[in-house]
Amino acid sequence: MAVKKSELYSSLWQSCDELRGGMDASQYKDYILVLLFVKYVSDKAASQPSYLLDVPAGGSFADLVALKGDPEIGDKINKIIARLAEANELKGVIDVADFNDPDKLGKGQEMVVVLRNRTTMELHVPSDADVRQRDRVLQRWYRRQLKELIPPLLERWQRLLGVQVTYWGIKKMKTRWGTCNIEARRIWLNLELAKKPIQCLEYLVAHELMHLHERCHSNRFVALMDRHLPAWRQHRQILNSEPLAHENWSY
Repeated sequence: MAVKKSELYSSLWQSCDELRGGMDASQYKDYILVLLFVKYVSDKAASQPSYLLDVPAGGSFADLVALKGDPEIGDKINKIIARLAEANELKGVIDVADFNDPDKLGKGQEMVVVLRNRTTMELHVPSDADVRQRDRVLQRWYRRQLKELIPPLLERWQRLLGVQVTYWGIKKMKTRWGTCNIEARRIWLNLELAKKPIQCLEYLVAHELMHLHERCHSNRFVALMDRHLPAWRQHRQILNSEPLAHENWSY
């Protein structure tokens, strides 16, 4: 029997509540976005033999799920993510959150339960759900996450760069991670960014706002990015590993 949309929503929101627990949203995103990224690249690497990111043995989402109930789950999650980071020159990008932090995740069995729920997040979606229906629900969840994450990043970078946008929005894009209408001072960000580490989202916010200073991807634009976000090339590398890569952007 087909799963009702209301059941899908209820199930997904329940998993979000379990994942978040008592953690502040600003801390929660550091954990959940990394897990989403590991899940996403693991699925891609499994279905595409020529996938540009390397998912090494012991560095996949399946390895995270296999830790259910392990008393050393926090430390072992850190090691799995570290393997993935090292294999793709992403140290300091996806391995920042400490999954063995008792102050954020609890101690002993409490940590085991919290991290078990985190690493099996998508299993809360019923397996017999229609694929398109499930994807629509997940997209709504991704959009909600971005709506929480983008405003503080925009506020920070507008203040840092001395610029102001009149409007920002989220939409599904086929060829761009983000766009900026310089005359209208309006930016759009790709919904797919919800599957990336928070550093990638921040890179795109900074990138699009930087266009309000420099229209083209000129040497001045690159110099501004180097000054304000020195690690931007690492974040771009993650984005360039996907079909939405900026191959035709001349920098």
